Amino acid sequence: MDVEQFRKAGYAAIDQICDYYSSLEQRDVKSNVKPGYLLEQLSTTPPTKGEAFPAIAADFQRLIMPGITHWQHPKFFAYFPSIVTFESILGDMYSSSVTNPGFNWSCSPACTELEQVVMEWMVTILGLDDVFRTSSGKGGGGIIGTSASDQCLTATIAARERALRILAREHHSANGNATPTQGPTEVPFSVRQESTKQLVMYGSTQTHSIGAKSALLLGMPFRALPVKAEDGYALRGDVLKAAIEEDIKKGFVPFFVIGTVGTTSSGAVDYIAEIGEVVRQYPTMFLHIDAAWAGMAWALPEQREPLRLAEVNKYADSICTNAHKWGLVGFDCSLFFVRDRRDLTEALDVTPAYLRTKEADAGAVIDYRNWQLALGRRFRSVKLWFVMRGYGIEGLQAHLRNGINLCQDLTAVVSQDSKFEIVAPQRLGLLCFRLKRAGASASELDGLNVELNSRLAARPDVHLTQTILKSEDGGEIFCIRFAIGALRTTKRDVEEVWAEVVKESEGLLQEGAARN
Repeated sequence: MDVEQFRKAGYAAIDQICDYYSSLEQRDVKSNVKPGYLLEQLSTTPPTKGEAFPAIAADFQRLIMPGITHWQHPKFFAYFPSIVTFESILGDMYSSSVTNPGFNWSCSPACTELEQVVMEWMVTILGLDDVFRTSSGKGGGGIIGTSASDQCLTATIAARERALRILAREHHSANGNATPTQGPTEVPFSVRQESTKQLVMYGSTQTHSIGAKSALLLGMPFRALPVKAEDGYALRGDVLKAAIEEDIKKGFVPFFVIGTVGTTSSGAVDYIAEIGEVVRQYPTMFLHIDAAWAGMAWALPEQREPLRLAEVNKYADSICTNAHKWGLVGFDCSLFFVRDRRDLTEALDVTPAYLRTKEADAGAVIDYRNWQLALGRRFRSVKLWFVMRGYGIEGLQAHLRNGINLCQDLTAVVSQDSKFEIVAPQRLGLLCFRLKRAGASASELDGLNVELNSRLAARPDVHLTQTILKSEDGGEIFCIRFAIGALRTTKRDVEEVWAEVVKESEGLLQEGAARN
């Protein structure tokens, strides 16, 4: 494809994207294809000769689009929002046009420096403490990555290495050796081998699976601690303290805890101050805050207290929130802030001769590859820059408030309908509910709601998701999540989808009454 062919194809692509968004409301939310639909239509062998691009683009519309679930649909209420805006799309286009691996400053200076600028902006927008500014001189900083999962794994590795260095210093002292006073403490192989087996991570039964997965990848245990319904399914400090003391008596070393601001299941906000005070009692401990969805709402001054921002600022060693969920930036764009960036560099800085540069050797620049697991990195800061310039703080706030207000309106409707029960406190744009039936046992209610969810899932025009809330006594509650936050959602969209939920529920209750 030459320049003129690209120009023509690009114009056509923009037209198709515009037509897609213009017709989005007329489409079903979910794809209605069957498993294997695309496998059956595509050739099992690659083409020998190149094809004309118009034919390739036509096949995208003919073959790919039928298998797309429309996350930008105004009636998409599943999982959490995963929004993209036209500004973000254009940002991806521009960044792709100058694609480079971005592993150090000299790859393209703008890649590093724009990221520093927009992450400083996000500190301001979200109301984070100045310690999380790279420019503050206080040791912290921010980086854009792929996802909250990768950021949690990065934080876990940084925490592990910090804990091992602390244990190594204790080992030096116990053996009468001089402890290094400058630079990172070298961890002897014997200390690493033995201590790694003893390290343990903590979260709650409502912590996202990223915690358990990070532990799995690093070969160490993850303790999912119980929560109570009366605490809004949030983790308390006394529960964490008891678990740590129990583990210490067994010879384990506590090193990492995930505190969540906005759990996936119910939007619960853990008691960060309580957790933080416990963490401070154990030198090897590290507190990571997973605010993947809810953290963007820190942009709203009225949400900072309920989302415990002051506590996060005081106690967090690292924080993650995803601009690619509720923050108007297309996937992927995960914002990761650390209190002390040496926790990252001392764990992840591996610089062979071929990666050294005079600017980095002089300490004049940041090489973000030493803040993450991978070497190469995308130029994600462009789309964040475009979006924040295009919307401004006020535009972002208006978008967030719209989703919250719509959810509050829905909560009022649901609370007045005796057929339904609100299972957890409404949080931001998330409502968890379930269908009730007089005289039904807990297991019968679960079965009733499993069936309701199944009926809703079979419909291409409705997209909600399920979850299970676990309580301290081991009980489980199956419920349905209604997550509001798409850019184009209106009150009418919410009302129409809720009307379908009511319709399916009434049919299910009538069938049950007829059987009895």
